[in-house]
Amino acid sequence: MLKLFRMLKPYRVGVVLVLLMVFVQALAELFLPTLMADIVDKGIVNSDIPYIWQIGGIMLGVAMIGMLCSIAASYLSAKVSLGFGRDLRSRVFSHAQRFTLKEFDKFGTASLITRTTNDITQVQQVLTMMLRMMAMAPMMMIGGIIMAVSKDAKLSLVLVVVIPVLALLILLIGRSALPLFKAMQKKIDRLNLVLRENLTGIRVIRAFGREDSERDRFDHASSDLKDTAIRVNKLMALMMPAMMLILNFSTIAIIWFGSIRIDAGEMEIGNLMAFVQYAMQILFSLIMVSIIFVMVPRASVSASRINEVLDALPDIEDPTQPSRPSQRGRLEFRDVSFTYEGAEAPAIEHVSFEAGPGEVTALIGGTGSGKSTLVSLIPRFYDVSSGSVLVDGVDIRELQQEELRLKIGYVPQKALLFTGSVTENIRYGKQSASDEEVREAARIAQAAEFIDGLDEGYDAPVSQGGSNLSGGQKQRLSIARALVRRPEVYIFDDSFSALDFKTDARLRAALKQETQNATVLMVAQRVSTVMDADRIVVLDQGRVAGIGSHDELLRTSDVYREIVSSQLSEEEMGKRAEEGMS
Repeated sequence: MLKLFRMLKPYRVGVVLVLLMVFVQALAELFLPTLMADIVDKGIVNSDIPYIWQIGGIMLGVAMIGMLCSIAASYLSAKVSLGFGRDLRSRVFSHAQRFTLKEFDKFGTASLITRTTNDITQVQQVLTMMLRMMAMAPMMMIGGIIMAVSKDAKLSLVLVVVIPVLALLILLIGRSALPLFKAMQKKIDRLNLVLRENLTGIRVIRAFGREDSERDRFDHASSDLKDTAIRVNKLMALMMPAMMLILNFSTIAIIWFGSIRIDAGEMEIGNLMAFVQYAMQILFSLIMVSIIFVMVPRASVSASRINEVLDALPDIEDPTQPSRPSQRGRLEFRDVSFTYEGAEAPAIEHVSFEAGPGEVTALIGGTGSGKSTLVSLIPRFYDVSSGSVLVDGVDIRELQQEELRLKIGYVPQKALLFTGSVTENIRYGKQSASDEEVREAARIAQAAEFIDGLDEGYDAPVSQGGSNLSGGQKQRLSIARALVRRPEVYIFDDSFSALDFKTDARLRAALKQETQNATVLMVAQRVSTVMDADRIVVLDQGRVAGIGSHDELLRTSDVYREIVSSQLSEEEMGKRAEEGMS
């Protein structure tokens, strides 16, 4: 947690002012019992009314100073802790933005959300308490001990017995609570994961009638968290009654032994009253420490989880001396292999091919053949295990990630849209795009017709995830988002699967004109989508099973013929073969 508190440097003035206000408040509260003792021993005993009014006025002034300092300290500590929480959230978010998919797979989306929200809130709350209570408690305890000893040193021996007992109780409970707090944070992760899956997969859940089982799964995760929270709270519930019991017995002991000393003429009544108040201040300062001990273990767990994110170095880093490309738009895979972390077998093995500007290169293969994995290596979502991927004649590991991705227009397999308008989603590919560029990209992507049909046209709202649009509409907007960028390399990762054959054909014809000077890499499941490509790369279990045109592969690749025969009739295959012969 101390590592995170280094981020308090911009707020050091506020921290110093809080500590100063707390110090003045502590002095004021420590001074009040002495003034009260003077009123009793000098004013009341001697029936000196003017003296009582005089000291009473001073007490009122001291109490007002303490109150104002308390208000100022509360305001400043809240301001410092909230600013710290905001900065820490921004830092965690910015750092996570640099993660590769490998780090996202490691932490998990639900856990990263918990760490950015719940965990940071825990640390923020403890910081507020530390600035107030943790600063106040030692001041009150040390000051109280000094003032109590000054009133009666022998009576202070009661505190010598009580304070270690309280400290030991706090330590034992704190040590017992720490493992439970760790378990709680993990169970919050689990609850978030179940909730997120339930909300995002609600259509599938309802389609298969699995509402009851999902409700049971959520209840199990929620009950698991509840049980652990109850165990923690039972443990914490023991602390306050035990401390109050010790506190009350301490008060009885002080009054008992104090009355003996008063009877012997060794102590005055006012000093005994002041001593009781100082003893209460000392013991309450320990109670404040116990409250912090309730919060600190959980916050320390949260802090370690936040530090795990901040200490995680992205698997992919920019080179210190990036290379400068000498070509434009040429893509090459050179003996590329890739294995997912923890996987037993490579997803891609010894893949080599080239794709140049003005060419359409298609990737086709069965489910799990490695098509999407292959294209995810180009923007460096993952780094190759061996071999190299070259863009513009340069190994992508020698390029700045931002520079590399500016060259690429990527359309993912699952169309993902953001909340906002249609225009904002298309302009996501190029922030500076004009309205005319946005409309042109939509026209090429065959999206203009359905956009014009919306009530608000290009200003029509897009709900979260594009849930108010059909699958085909979302895919066309994703394609328009890539087109507006006018990149050197287009990657279409099975981006036409939700389109009907007529729209698919119109879109490919429009793309052919638009991408004449760019390299196009197209992943597809349908043979009709790839059969006109300049080059088709057939993948089978992560390996290249053939490269060539449609007609060449029909003659040379068994895997490709099997794919074609499963989708096209013999008549269509024969017709295509005759066209190729002529």
